[in-house]
Amino acid sequence: MPTTTGTAQRLPAAIWALGFVSLLMDISSEMIHSLLPVFMVTVLGTSVWAVGLIEGAAEATALIVKVFSGVLSDYWGRRKPLALLGYGLGAASKPLFALATSTGLVLAARLIDRVGKGLRGAPRDALVADLAPSGMRGAAFGLRQSLDTVGAFVGPLLAMGLMLLWANDFRAIFWVAIVPGVLSVALLLFGVQEPAPAQRSPGAARVNPISKANLQRLSAPYWRVVVIGAVFTLARFSEAFLLLRAMQGGLPVAYTPLVLIAMNAVYALGAYPFGKLSDSVRHSTLLAWGLVVLIAADLLLASGSHWTWVWAGVALWGLHMAMTQGLLATMVADTAPPDLRGTAFGFFNLVSGLAMLLASTVAGVLWDQLGAPVTFAAGAGFGLAALALLGYWRSAGLQSA
Repeated sequence: MPTTTGTAQRLPAAIWALGFVSLLMDISSEMIHSLLPVFMVTVLGTSVWAVGLIEGAAEATALIVKVFSGVLSDYWGRRKPLALLGYGLGAASKPLFALATSTGLVLAARLIDRVGKGLRGAPRDALVADLAPSGMRGAAFGLRQSLDTVGAFVGPLLAMGLMLLWANDFRAIFWVAIVPGVLSVALLLFGVQEPAPAQRSPGAARVNPISKANLQRLSAPYWRVVVIGAVFTLARFSEAFLLLRAMQGGLPVAYTPLVLIAMNAVYALGAYPFGKLSDSVRHSTLLAWGLVVLIAADLLLASGSHWTWVWAGVALWGLHMAMTQGLLATMVADTAPPDLRGTAFGFFNLVSGLAMLLASTVAGVLWDQLGAPVTFAAGAGFGLAALALLGYWRSAGLQSA
């Protein structure tokens, strides 16, 4: 069971700084990503199936790369250098979107951007776990996730305002997005100090985090978190499909970022409170409620493209993210040995990445062949499967948190 902590404890300044690093990079990324599906479909003539494949491949790339960066951060005993490289690649990829005249260049830019995300993700999450006071890990992940998500709705809000101001000039907005990306890298470089790594005895060899002996130290509760996270991801494909669903309901192109603004506003408001809650309640119970909310979101989005269904579904989508994303990270950190946290986050995200690729590709095919209602109904089905699996483990006494 999670434990409560004294009120005198405060989260370190470095965790706040990491949150603002994420906030700035998310402003940069979401200024582009909130418009990218519409840009590809309306300007470049990309099919919805290809949008789904690109989004799935991009997100899967990020999550798969995390396994290697996580292992390296454990091997070196350092997190910040890899995180800095990852944020640097993210910032460097932004000009390519403004220059893109073909779907191929968009794909290349997305892959570079997501390689950067993959490089920084696991080391950054492990760094949060290393910095968080005992018993406040849920609050730490919730705070970082909340600040990250503030950026995820400020970015689309800026994109929408500039679309209206500059008469739907996609490329001009993509150029502006470079600025917060560069500021993010600068803040990480100068504003975050990593804890000193544990000292090895003179002449001692570095330990291989993925040796057989070390992998055996990753316990059964950890691997159950990995499995439930993967099934969960199958029900939560790319948010690009939320944008396309809103367009079906008649939302003008310039206003499509409102979808991500609404979703991420709910996400940002809920992430920290639910993160604190996870420090004092049973993790599996909170995760189960998050799955129920996701299933409800999928069913609402499957019911119709009228604005009432779409906006209700988008709001619930953001609520389930607030309830579950920091929680899953906390569950990984709690079930992994401290010296293998980077590796543990890496493997968790590798499996989730493969699930994201599958989910987004299947969603794109279902959308093109059978329509949006079937796509979201399938997501609800995967959510029910994850809920059933979680219920089975709890009834069998296999849940440790």
